[in-house]
Amino acid sequence: MQREIYVQIEPFDKDMVLLALEAGVHGVVVDDAHLGEVEGLALCEFLGNSQIERVKFEKKEDEINYADALRTSRVEDANETKQAKQAGKNASKSKLVLAKGWEIIPVENLLAQADIAEKVCLEVTSLEEARLALGILERGVSSLLLTKSALTQLRDIMNLCVVGTGKIELEKAKVLSVRPVGLGHRVCVDTMSVLKMGQGMLTGNSSAFTFLVHAETEENNYVNSRPFRVNAGAVHAYAVMPEDKTAYLEELNSGDEVLIVSANGTCERAVIGRVKVEVRPMLFIEAITSSGKKGSVFLQNAETIRVVSAEGKPVSVVALKEGDEILCH
Repeated sequence: MQREIYVQIEPFDKDMVLLALEAGVHGVVVDDAHLGEVEGLALCEFLGNSQIERVKFEKKEDEINYADALRTSRVEDANETKQAKQAGKNASKSKLVLAKGWEIIPVENLLAQADIAEKVCLEVTSLEEARLALGILERGVSSLLLTKSALTQLRDIMNLCVVGTGKIELEKAKVLSVRPVGLGHRVCVDTMSVLKMGQGMLTGNSSAFTFLVHAETEENNYVNSRPFRVNAGAVHAYAVMPEDKTAYLEELNSGDEVLIVSANGTCERAVIGRVKVEVRPMLFIEAITSSGKKGSVFLQNAETIRVVSAEGKPVSVVALKEGDEILCH
């Protein structure tokens, strides 16, 4: 799910608007009178206060009405966008926001309705409220509107939206074999993030069994580290993606989001800057879990390509041997 963060700049403060834009917010809300002053500052959604409708729940009927209003707004947004395109103009959007003071159970009820779940926006006043909103039903809401009191924690909240992708279960698997198999097309995924030790992507010959392939964070005597890069495997391999999806490595493109997984299972998203597909010598690696599940992956035959040991440390594929324990999903 793409998380969207909107900030309310009230009273108006242009410096605060600029700081919010530098932090990477998706939308800025200001007094209608100042809208024209900020609209050209960045490619971002700018809204006037009159375009924000805050809703409070006091009874069950309010929740039902809010859900119906979200459904109606989906139709209206689509119609307005179509009409605006025909007229050569930008659509004028409005946003329905569940006002601060919201409670968890009504939000759970809204998120359980698939047709409106991604339209729910909560007003939050702090980092803790943002963390709570992003964890409801283990999926969270898709957008937040931050009040003035939350702006001091803006960067932490923005980081939470990236890192707060949850956890994935990793388990140990014993290496059964490592052998050269000749040349193949392999995929380097260069992200726009600087990855750390223990982080990488999950790839494999089967979506049901993937290997934690480590980012190129480590130095050696011959090649500089490339901490933004994961040399992820052969073109046909599956990669585990955000929102419990998979994709073939060959399908990945600049601008796509990939799932970055740490050795402890915590996940975050990274945006792909570029994808490099080149012919290289490859290794076939096969492993088995304690429950008897087998899986395999093709990775480039080079010292700089690493998987992750059971202790969470990067280990070069050329140093792998039968019986070694590595992390898989």
